[in-house]
Amino acid sequence: MKIDDKKISDEKPFWETKSLTEMNREEWESLCDGCGRCCLIKLEDEVTEKLAETNVVCRYFNHDTCGCNEYKKRSELVPECLTLSPDNLDACYFAPPTCAYRLLAEGKKLPNWHPLIHGSYELMRALGISVAGIVISEEVVHEDQLESHIIDWL
Repeated sequence: MKIDDKKISDEKPFWETKSLTEMNREEWESLCDGCGRCCLIKLEDEVTEKLAETNVVCRYFNHDTCGCNEYKKRSELVPECLTLSPDNLDACYFAPPTCAYRLLAEGKKLPNWHPLIHGSYELMRALGISVAGIVISEEVVHEDQLESHIIDWL
């Protein structure tokens, strides 16, 4: 091993050395693990204010990639879309408890299954953290039926 190689391998990853507000756009976007849970339709209990997730996803959710078909316009098309940025980190409360943005904002580490650590999305999907293949579109569920679709993920 050359000295330069050792130096590179000893460097900590950016998410351990930078705060969320210090990250550049590429670093910020790479934190998203692509689980798709932020695309789930959530219901808020009016009494407890606790959020409940459903197995129903936004109409723009891409079931093959677990991404948004309208990513650049998502906030415009769906005003209630959870669009995290360094400017609204307080909205991390609405992100799933496994979300990298939320974990880092809370001072926690990324889990070993995270694609930045593991190197692929496969472990995350094998562990059931991704919504791939287990959700339905809001286009086929009537709004009055959403409560019957509440589920517990993790």
